[in-house]
Amino acid sequence: MEKRTARLTVLVDPDKKAAFEKLCDQEDVTPSQKIRQFMRDYIEQALGSDWKEQVFNNEGKKE
Repeated sequence: MEKRTARLTVLVDPDKKAAFEKLCDQEDVTPSQKIRQFMRDYIEQALGSDWKEQVFNNEGKKE
């Protein structure tokens, strides 16, 4: 199950940030929602559609 407890800090160009926020506003999504969507899409592209099983079944296990 997903937990929303981790924080990710990203430094970006102020003009790109403003453009991103404006585009998010036009889509009626928050920048955080869009970043989470980008992350899910990237993870699925790299790990496949069953990535949740791979990630969440390995919760708590150290490599």
